Amino acid sequence: MDKKAVRQALIEQRLHMPDRLERAEQLQQVLRFWLMERQDAVIGAYWPIKGEFDPLPALHRWKEDGALMDEPKLRRIALPVVNKQHKTLSFHAWYPGCPMEMDAYDIPKPQNTELVVPTLLFVPCVGYGPGGYRLGYGGGFYDRTLAALEPRPFTVGLGFTNGFVDDFEPEAHDLPLDAILNDNGVVWPMAKS
Repeated sequence: MDKKAVRQALIEQRLHMPDRLERAEQLQQVLRFWLMERQDAVIGAYWPIKGEFDPLPALHRWKEDGALMDEPKLRRIALPVVNKQHKTLSFHAWYPGCPMEMDAYDIPKPQNTELVVPTLLFVPCVGYGPGGYRLGYGGGFYDRTLAALEPRPFTVGLGFTNGFVDDFEPEAHDLPLDAILNDNGVVWPMAKS
């Protein structure tokens, strides 16, 4: 499998999905329901690019819901900041209206906010395959970051149904995700019958 060609085809397909807004709304609902069972206080996410699913509306609602509980819970959202030299990510607090600046790859990042450590990390998927493996953009940022984080956060891939690649073969450095969600529900781990 030529990962570069598959990656490019999936990005093009995602950018031109005629029903992307409907699929995104379905995935927002899947994400909101899935989060109800989680006890995390700090969730890392990403700023969506190239037609990626945007998790930030659901996460902002999750954060607000925490403040409305009988016993209010402080919940925080974090976005990645690229360390171009080490090709790794750190996570900084984000909130709507937060001052932002462009990172080394022209992706918005929080400007001068607190460094935080997420216990749950949402990872964008260009594609994904059996066993919980994801196809990213090929830079290895998430793989290197996850290999170094202690403790390792619970990792969840987010993508659209058409991003599934049934013959995806992971490489030695690829780390499986703990879960994958798409617009139809939970893709990984597969439900036990």
